[in-house]
Amino acid sequence: MPPIAPAPCGPLQPPFDALLHDVCASLAAQAGHLLDGIYLYGSIARGDATPGISDLDLTLVLRQPPTPPQWETLEALRLALQARHREVVKIDFDIGHRAQALAPEHLYSWGYWLKHQCRCLWGDDLAPHFAPFSPSRAIALAVNGDFARVLNDYARRLDDERDPAAIVRLQREASRKLIRSCNLLRQDGDPGWPASLDEHAALLLRHAPAMQAQIDYFLAQAKPGAAPASGFTPALRQFTRWLARQQAS
Repeated sequence: MPPIAPAPCGPLQPPFDALLHDVCASLAAQAGHLLDGIYLYGSIARGDATPGISDLDLTLVLRQPPTPPQWETLEALRLALQARHREVVKIDFDIGHRAQALAPEHLYSWGYWLKHQCRCLWGDDLAPHFAPFSPSRAIALAVNGDFARVLNDYARRLDDERDPAAIVRLQREASRKLIRSCNLLRQDGDPGWPASLDEHAALLLRHAPAMQAQIDYFLAQAKPGAAPASGFTPALRQFTRWLARQQAS
């Protein structure tokens, strides 16, 4: 049987203590009536984040589906937190609601995500509702099956963007999504779970070594501080088409 997926554990990095305290206190004070739980994922959850370079990635599970004014409240809170914390480059909220997270049809997406990619910072931790998951292609499909839609949307946004800083941000976000989506090519017998972008790239190259140059290109663009890359959008579209063909084969 493949190994059980690890969950983020261990002490959190001290440089992010004030940030995480402020996030939980501010969300609880101003949106606690909406929230079922606040979850941390990504490099800060794993303990390998770099102050001033990494992002803060949060999943918010709400008690009910949000209304448009509630979306606006959460977005205003996100922007305010991001503006006053330079420990991170960006703060992201991924938002869902409790019934969605616990629905049987979302077992391999929400269930896996909360059980193995997140650590609960505040509220009702839903992870104990799920048994541990073993690595599988079904989970990779559930988590990244939207890659073509998301990556093509990034390409369209980049076509219209003129601000250099926004272009760099969009190229970085698109590169990170693209690299993680390569997990779709895993087979059920593949050992382990890729966590970092480098691990995702290594998994791809085990199955498609001819893609070394392309994955190196997107790894470079995924790093903070990368300059705007000429030819990025055509390369993004080309890789997206290639990955879609591999998924379908």
